[in-house]
Amino acid sequence: MSAQAERPLLEIRGVSAFYGKIQALRDVDMTVNRGEIVTMIGANGAGKSTLMMTIFGRPRARTGRIIFDGTDITGMPAHEIARMGLAQSPEGRRIFPRMTVMENLQMGAALADPEYFDEDLRRVFELFPVLEKRQNQRGGTLSGGEQQMLAIARALMARPRFLLLDEPSLGLAPLLVKQIFDVIRELNEEEKLTVFLVEQNAFHALKLAH
Repeated sequence: MSAQAERPLLEIRGVSAFYGKIQALRDVDMTVNRGEIVTMIGANGAGKSTLMMTIFGRPRARTGRIIFDGTDITGMPAHEIARMGLAQSPEGRRIFPRMTVMENLQMGAALADPEYFDEDLRRVFELFPVLEKRQNQRGGTLSGGEQQMLAIARALMARPRFLLLDEPSLGLAPLLVKQIFDVIRELNEEEKLTVFLVEQNAFHALKLAH
């Protein structure tokens, strides 16, 4: 087995982060290995989303180190972190509401190799068929569940090795929650995509984690 295959994909060592003078994270340690789905559950205000944002440098870690695939990314600009193969679907979806579904997906693919765009587009439409039907519709006119699908699909268009999902079930009906979690499981099983999931829905999250 190669050294690359043996080492963790993500290591967080003693990370602390602040919003102004308020400490949001204190001495956090975490390891994510290749092919895992790691789930972090907890109440609002516990720092789950802050940890995910800190991995992307917003806010920057005040102390400690964040290492991705052997490279120290602590303090690295977010666009450089994204180029290394990390993609995020943030809390609240944060799609571009005035852009069409297709334009949102094109934005997600901005850092990926254009050669794979058509292939990746077919893949996300297979995972989320409703997005193909809505591809010329503005993102802001989609339902909450459709917007969540679009947020995840946009992240997938970046061809990530490591996908960060923040509260993907928030505010969704149980049937949609199951559909989205089934997609996450499929991506992990078929494409060996490593996933870090922040979630309050402990039932679904713990079933998914491994």
